[in-house]
Amino acid sequence: MAKVILTGAQMLFVAFGALVLVPLLTGLDPSVALFTAGVGTLVFHAVTKQSVPVFLASSFAFIAPIQGSVASFGVPATMGGLMAAGLVYVAISQAVRLKGTAWLHRLPPAVVVGPVIMVIGLALAPVAVSMATGETSDNIGYGAAIFLSMTSLLVTLVLAVFGRGLLRLVPIIGGIVTGYCLALVMGVVDFTPVREAAWLSIPSFTAPSFHWAAILFMIPVAIAPAVEHIGDMVAIGSVTRKTTWKSLAYIAPC
Repeated sequence: MAKVILTGAQMLFVAFGALVLVPLLTGLDPSVALFTAGVGTLVFHAVTKQSVPVFLASSFAFIAPIQGSVASFGVPATMGGLMAAGLVYVAISQAVRLKGTAWLHRLPPAVVVGPVIMVIGLALAPVAVSMATGETSDNIGYGAAIFLSMTSLLVTLVLAVFGRGLLRLVPIIGGIVTGYCLALVMGVVDFTPVREAAWLSIPSFTAPSFHWAAILFMIPVAIAPAVEHIGDMVAIGSVTRKTTWKSLAYIAPC
């Protein structure tokens, strides 16, 4: 049970960081992203009968398109475009349900899926560097930021490479705990927003509007996250040995 709790907590921290980062970079509301991701994940597990151990978070592939769409069409039209992109996933899932997965293996082969996933992650390298050097923070200097980020990274790498048993399964938690404890000692963490925040609040939902220009702009973007999702299922299946390609029949925007 302890192993399940720790690995689940690690997945929570990893997904939380990715989930919050996307709306922060695109100008959307992080609370809406957290709420919808939580509801979507619960629905996903209910439909798949808990056969796929994943958490649905934001896809980095949508960052640049959302930024461009918000600048050109506004937030409501962008939401409408994203809903249309979600329908593309529904169409793909039904094709998998009806026709099986053979065509899916041929359409995006592994040599295509791998580079797409790599590019999606590497495209955000500049953002990671700016955060690690303190460029996006007003309350930390360059030297302190480098010390904290490199220490966290070092602990994560050491646990991942040299850790044994349970420690090797949770290297990210080790890095997060180490970095956060050091940040507390150095006085970098500011609890003022936490104290000023309301105990309960409703996310600021935005009603979508549907414009053909925004929809046609966003639909092609759905291809990259679909390929990303396929890669996720392959990776999870190789780890758990339980996930099957039938889970792609429940493909969801994440």
